[in-house]
Order: sequence, then C-alpha cells, then structure tokens
Amino acid sequence: MAPVVTGVAPNQGSTAGGTPVTISGSGFTGATAVKVGAALASGMTVVSSTQITAITPPGTGTANVTVSGVGGTSTQTVPFTYVAAAAPVISALTPNQGPVAGGTAVTVTGSGFTGVTVVRFGVTAATFTFVSATQINATAPAGASGPVLVTVTTPGGVSNPMPYCYTTTSVGSLPVVTGVAPNQGPVAGGTAVTVTGTGFTGATLVRFGAVTATFTFVSATEITATAPAGSGTVEVTVTTPAGTSPALGLGSFTYLNVPTVTGLTPAQGPTSGGNLVTVAGSGFTYATDVRFGAAPASFSVVSDTYVVAAAPAGAGTVTVTVASAGGTSSPGAAYTYL
Repeated sequence: MAPVVTGVAPNQGSTAGGTPVTISGSGFTGATAVKVGAALASGMTVVSSTQITAITPPGTGTANVTVSGVGGTSTQTVPFTYVAAAAPVISALTPNQGPVAGGTAVTVTGSGFTGVTVVRFGVTAATFTFVSATQINATAPAGASGPVLVTVTTPGGVSNPMPYCYTTTSVGSLPVVTGVAPNQGPVAGGTAVTVTGTGFTGATLVRFGAVTATFTFVSATEITATAPAGSGTVEVTVTTPAGTSPALGLGSFTYLNVPTVTGLTPAQGPTSGGNLVTVAGSGFTYATDVRFGAAPASFSVVSDTYVVAAAPAGAGTVTVTVASAGGTSSPGAAYTYL
C-alpha cells in the first residue's frame, strides 16, 4: 500500500533549500524517498510509520511533497512553498558571557533561523537545538578569555555578529558595548551619545579611544556620554569594577571635520532651479545636507572633495553650504540666480 502524506511542517522555506521539515502521515515504514516536486530531498529519516524528517532541496514556487515506498508513491496534495531567503538576524544572546571552559547554555534570539546549519562562537562551531525561526538554544564551546563574535548560518547566509565574552569573572559582570548612537560627531566634541550594551552597573569610566568622557549612568544596559574632542574613528569603552569592555568594533565613533566649500561650477543659474552644480571643497564623505541659502537641495556625494547638487528655485545671490555631523561649512560659496 502506498504511503499517505497528510502534512508538512514547516510548509515553506528558502529557495536555496536546506529547510528541515517534518512530514506526517501513515505507511512510512520502509519509505525510500521524499520529493518536493520532482527534486529529491536529502537527509531523510524514518522516525516512525507516521513521521519522516528530511531536508528540502532547492526550488521555486509551490511544489507537492511526496513519499515513496515499496507500495508506491503518495498521491495526496501537500504543498511546500519556496520563498526568497534572507540572512538571519541575531538580536540578543542570553547570557552573553560565560566561563572559558564552555558549557554555558545560551539562548540566541532573532529572526530567520529556519534551516540553521551552523552556530559559531568565533571560529568554533557550537552544538545547538533549533527551537523556532526566532530562537536557537546553543551550548558555548570552550574558548580563550576575551570576546568572540557569535554568528548563525542558514541557507539565506550568515547573520550579523553578536558579541559573547569568555571570562574568568562571574557571568554578567564584564561590561560589553554593543552600540553607540549617534556614531559620528565634530572633532571639537560635545556630541551627546547613547552607549548601549550590558554589564554597565557600577561604571567608573567611559572613554572615546584613550580620552575620558563625562557620562551619566542610566541603567545596566545604557549610559549617556558627551563625546570629548578627538579625531578619526575610535572605540567607545566602558569600565566597571569587573574590568573594561572589549573592543569589538560595535561601539566605534567617528570624528568628522567641518566641511569646507571652496567653489561652485557653475556659480549661477536660472531662478527656476533644476540645473546641476558641482560643489568643490573637503569633508563631504558624510554630508547630510546641502543648501542654497535656506533652501535644501538634493545632492549626491562624488568624493570627499566633490558634491553634485540640483539647485532649488531661488532669487538673488545666496550662500551654498554643506553640512555633516561635523558641522556646517562657513562661509560657503556664493551662487547667483539669473
């Protein structure tokens, strides 16, 4: 007698294949193959006469899932839908620290975990259990003291990295910086910055690179600080009695020079606007605003020294300025409406 298929869970997955599915039905004893459409699934395991697990092959659209055995092939319509795969996203690790000996049970939360094939702590693969598209339970492998980046791999790609710290101190004590907002500001300092992460209780010091910043403790996961004067890109670190947060590249802050405008080509145009103007100067890489007088203009950054802007409508002679997180150019350059 041919197998009977009554369901497949999940009933959709990546077009790249690799989605673990559980097929329910009856007559599965002695099953020899599982197909999604005309493509053969891999990793088929007959769990019982009513359940089979398998890994979907690549495909597109919606295809019927069938099971073949000595009695024939199932004829029921049980669809599986292929969807375009996106890389998984990790939003949190709980806990995000553990002993160098490993063995810590870590809950990985996020999205897009269906079909997970590897969870890595640094370069080391961890044992894990897939719970749902938004949760994985992993066991931290042994590691050297210090931070590593945890990633999840699915058929859709590799996730964003999330820091995990191996430490000889008690779990939850070492501070970790996971974000800085905003992450740019003028070289003169003074930018109000929100530092996010974990383990900030008892914070004694916040540094932008090697320079100490004034700060206010908000909670174990948030500190507000005022960026001191500086240059280039620096790492923001937090120090508590347990130690200093590791430099993971997730808390970088970039100092920007005030843009300068040295010339316009052309330096005049019609009052109706719309003509393209090349603005020459410096500090344009992170430009956020170009204005002709008080009127904002649409623009494209060509390089750190050139911006091309579409002149807005206007009249008379106005000053063209370029602004970034580093400040606004002054005095700018004159543009005349004809």
